Formats: sequence, C-alpha cells, structure tokens
Amino acid sequence: MAWVLLTVAIIAEVIATSALKASNGFSNLWPSILAVVGYCVSFYFLSLTMKTLPTGVIYAIWSGMGIVLISAVAWVFFKQRLDLPALLGMGLILAGVIVIQLFSKAGH
Repeated sequence: MAWVLLTVAIIAEVIATSALKASNGFSNLWPSILAVVGYCVSFYFLSLTMKTLPTGVIYAIWSGMGIVLISAVAWVFFKQRLDLPALLGMGLILAGVIVIQLFSKAGH
C-alpha cells in the first residue's frame, strides 16, 4: 500500500509542477490553484508513505521519478528540450531508482 501512496505523491507533484509552469508566476488563476492543491496532495501522500518506508528511500524515489517525469511532461507540453548531458544525468537517476527497487532491502 505504501508504494501506491508514493505513486500518488509522485503523480500529484508532477501535475503541480506542470501547473506551476502554466501559472506564469502565479498570474493565471486556475493553474495557480492547481499547483497549490497538487503540492498539498503530494506532500500529504508523501507523509503517509513515511509511516512505513524509510525516508531516504522514499525521497530518492519521489524526487528522482519527479525529475524524470516532469522533464518528459515539459518536453511534450512545453516544447522544452534537454541536451545529452541532461538526458544522461536523468538516465543515471532512473538507474538509481531501479537499483533501489530491485536490490535494496531498506524499502521492503
């Protein structure tokens, strides 16, 4: 169940960050509201996850997946491009999340 809660926290954070970009510095009302609500939802579900899983593992996965997913969203919806070093760095982040999931006993 903790992994489902963490997934919700990650998705809410990606939605909130996308809305933050669309809010144009909090000058557009609805994206601004979505950003604030999204971050509240994200932190709430993140806090629930912290009841059962180690903080370091949770934060590594939450932030790592957030970076990779928001970069994909920014590429698709905001036409932002990343150079090769940025893509390689994100590949390493994703590899780190996979290593934690497959080999770490801390999260199980």
